[in-house]
Amino acid sequence: MSWATVMDASLSLTDASRFARLALANIEREFPAKQDHVIAGPLDVASPRTLHPAFFGSFDWHSCVHAHWMLARLARLFSDLPEAASIRATFDRHLTAPNIGIEVAYLQRPESRSFERTYGWAWLLKLAEELVCWNDDDARRWSRTLAPLAAVFVERYIAFLPRATYPIRHGVHANSAFGLAFALDYARSCEVAALRDACVAKAREWYASDRDAPAACEPSGVDFFSPTLVEADLMRRILPIDGFARWLDSFLPRIAERDPPSLFTPAIVSDRSDPYIVHLDGLNLSRAWCWRAVADALPPGDARVVIIDAVARTHFAAGLAGVASGEYVGDHWLASFAVFASTTVRL
Repeated sequence: MSWATVMDASLSLTDASRFARLALANIEREFPAKQDHVIAGPLDVASPRTLHPAFFGSFDWHSCVHAHWMLARLARLFSDLPEAASIRATFDRHLTAPNIGIEVAYLQRPESRSFERTYGWAWLLKLAEELVCWNDDDARRWSRTLAPLAAVFVERYIAFLPRATYPIRHGVHANSAFGLAFALDYARSCEVAALRDACVAKAREWYASDRDAPAACEPSGVDFFSPTLVEADLMRRILPIDGFARWLDSFLPRIAERDPPSLFTPAIVSDRSDPYIVHLDGLNLSRAWCWRAVADALPPGDARVVIIDAVARTHFAAGLAGVASGEYVGDHWLASFAVFASTTVRL
């Protein structure tokens, strides 16, 4: 089965294996590396592996984290995955108590206060959630090992959200709606009431009264999220089905007319060797999962669902064209977006 011919199928074992091999190679690749690292003095000059022994590969910390999430997700879903033994061995090397202890200690530096806020925070909690939800002895062991790092990010969310007066609405890493959505998923799955309540309260404060989203301005040339759709994906998590339908009526009032056209048309990726232009492949994939999640949150019989279904499939197909292109600037992260889109929502 090929993604080129079956766009709305579940993830095939062949593609799961291909994506797993890509991630296994990337998370062991230390260089090139792009660090989110504030150097306070000469002793802080260190290699990625020294600073982050658990998550040193895949070009940057957050990509390494979501590559681990992808590997956990694939191993959980495919009991016959050929790479399963390699995934387990890799997790045994990376997710050790000493390694996680160093990651936690790194976060205690005053200079690391805003490290990976909130994109990396969100993906670390998504990895933690995946391990918690996996009924597997190894996964339970890795989950216990990772728990201190997850706890730090839970504490950071709870401390940060009351101080965050304004949301970040652009389409790259620090987008606030995305950070809230994944944190809320973790809080609900792991029954962390304080984080759940903080995320819901901030989502309502920031987004509940939004009307007429400026979606015609999308995309920018570096987006891998649609600010409009990732906000809708968050709000469908916190509003009841009828309330979400009414909110969407006001937020995107012209879905039936497929307006604005730019939100319904996959982004053009002109150069997959360019580290920013290739973000647009990720945009197509994240739009696909957001559109699909929005459709699933609408009431039965809502006329918008048929339109949204078609738009989601079109974006998914466009995004998959860029996965495993051979260009490391995309290969180090895009497969995670493809797996998230194809295994968390119906496409």
